[in-house]
Amino acid sequence: MEKCGLYLGCNIPFKAPDIEQSLRQVFPPLGVEVVDLPGASCCPAWGTAPSFDIDTWLALSARNIALAEKQGVDVMTGCNSCFGVLSEAKHVIDASAAKKDVVNEKLATIDSAYAGSSKIYHIGHILHEKIGTEKIKKNLRYSLDGLTAAVQPGCHLLWPTKSMEVTEENPFFPTMLSDLCGALGLRAPTYSNIEACCGMGAMRSTDQEKSFILAKEKLVRMKEELNPDMIVTTCSSCYLQLDGAQKIFRDRGEIDFEIPVFYYTQLLALCMGADPAEVACISDTPRAAIIAEIQSEQRRMK
Repeated sequence: MEKCGLYLGCNIPFKAPDIEQSLRQVFPPLGVEVVDLPGASCCPAWGTAPSFDIDTWLALSARNIALAEKQGVDVMTGCNSCFGVLSEAKHVIDASAAKKDVVNEKLATIDSAYAGSSKIYHIGHILHEKIGTEKIKKNLRYSLDGLTAAVQPGCHLLWPTKSMEVTEENPFFPTMLSDLCGALGLRAPTYSNIEACCGMGAMRSTDQEKSFILAKEKLVRMKEELNPDMIVTTCSSCYLQLDGAQKIFRDRGEIDFEIPVFYYTQLLALCMGADPAEVACISDTPRAAIIAEIQSEQRRMK
């Protein structure tokens, strides 16, 4: 069984622990052992250390990567921002002997060291590239045939491609998440702003209303072009934004629809027969009806 170091970041354990449970439940049956990284800290996110001191950012990111190196595993993370930050840090350090020396001088003060031996993966890459859609299909108890998903890959999964060891063939026309949805039986067509940012992260922190412009544009395009049964993402920030913002928009009278939002492994766990109370129990946009549909007897695979 392949082993991967699970880097949770901040959003998932603090705001969406049911996503964490879904990660822990789906990977072992698919042949991937989840290895914890005790002591892992914030990645750190773009709006923090990377914005004021490059060497501090690199040392903090390198410390997290070194935790995986110590256990001889690669890093897999379920947060696009974490994936982008850790990938960029590794790219910068590996390209510069001087930066690597600076980082290791700092890490030596806590008896740690960065070697560069662990790769950085997003959970989407592990599912798509290492596990594969055929193995996913073989582990399903329920099929989502006939349902439509609007996928939200998230921008930090797509750019900057030069720093990512694994990425989409064309980041302007991403297909990985659509392929993974297809393994569940979902129809997941593209739409006009599929690669666009949802407005979460630093924008949401500094100007909420501007971030909501992007979120609403994304939601309206999904509704008008696809009229989906659900939104599916592999970014915890996108999940929180598209789920939570819908309630705000409905309360304001700015939209007259609601689309349930799932993190992909939540949906996968449900299709594998997991208890919704464990893997999909926290949301602002109601999901009870679609969850009942997903695990209905008529969708049980023969």
